[in-house]
Amino acid sequence: MIKFLDLHAQYLGIKSEMDAAIAGVIADSAYIGGERVKKFEADFAAYIGAKHCVGVGNGTDAIEIALKSLGLPQDSKVLVPANSFIATSEAVTNAGFEVVFADVKDDYTIKLEMSEGLKAVICVHLYGLPCDMDEITAFCAKHSLALIEDCAQAHGAKYKGRKVGTFGDAATFSFYPGKNLGAYGDGGAITTNDDALAKKMRMMANHGRTGKYNHEFEGRNSRLDGLQAAVLSVKLPHLEEWLERRNNIASVYLHQLADTPLILPKVHSDRRHVWHLFVVRTDRRDELKEFLSSYGIETGIHYPIALPKLAAYSYNTQDTSEFFACRTDKELLSLPIGEHLSESDAMLVCEKIKQFFGATK
Repeated sequence: MIKFLDLHAQYLGIKSEMDAAIAGVIADSAYIGGERVKKFEADFAAYIGAKHCVGVGNGTDAIEIALKSLGLPQDSKVLVPANSFIATSEAVTNAGFEVVFADVKDDYTIKLEMSEGLKAVICVHLYGLPCDMDEITAFCAKHSLALIEDCAQAHGAKYKGRKVGTFGDAATFSFYPGKNLGAYGDGGAITTNDDALAKKMRMMANHGRTGKYNHEFEGRNSRLDGLQAAVLSVKLPHLEEWLERRNNIASVYLHQLADTPLILPKVHSDRRHVWHLFVVRTDRRDELKEFLSSYGIETGIHYPIALPKLAAYSYNTQDTSEFFACRTDKELLSLPIGEHLSESDAMLVCEKIKQFFGATK
């Protein structure tokens, strides 16, 4: 069987480090705040190349806290790509703003379009591929828009040698267990180079306070806990090795599947893709998924329904019927990828895909 994700195998590779880290948290009863959280925040900020890192409860909270801390007008509209997880758009609504959906390009990154009332852009580095940050930062500067990078799937990705998470006013990360850098539960973080914004976001995530009972405004309770910080601190030094493995597996797929009918992911020479997901397209998606499953090969679908087509947005009157994202959501299939796979595993996946399409020689 070729698993889509194998977190137990990852754990076994770092078992002694992880067991010691978890035992240390329990021995110290260091569950909320403390030195482990501070250490991870400092180390992750250094890894990304940002001045500040604010640990929060999850990636969705990270987006909402960042949005609410930017000081946008109450009636602001925020541009969100139509192909993303609902967390990106629901954070906008929960922060009190209005979602405007943007189509995506054929590499699944955001397609920019200005509209009346737009005050901010959330660009999603989807599947681990950085967006065109020169284009996006120029667009935001031209129209005086705030910029948030959603880096939930892109830990360690680079645009022209610079890590994502350093281009916008703020950037958000998820440490959901299945991410390239995942905790053992929910967790998230916000990075920024803005001192004042970092202070406000940290206060927002901790009841609006600067001291134990000194609350300057109403905030919320969204904190990265000590146990998850310890887990992430063990994993962070291994991340580059894991990303290299993902790139090796992706290279096998790109080479071996080049002559099949599959539409393969775009690769840009000026960007470091970190392959959180390896997403192909075919109008025979469901057939192929079932065929691979019959051989013990797990696959996924990200995402089967484009955001504007969800029942949650039935109230939205924006015409997105011609969006690339809305026309191709039934064709997307995610192949297994991760540090748990060997190149021979990837070759077997390719062999079965070629067999499905009748391309095996």
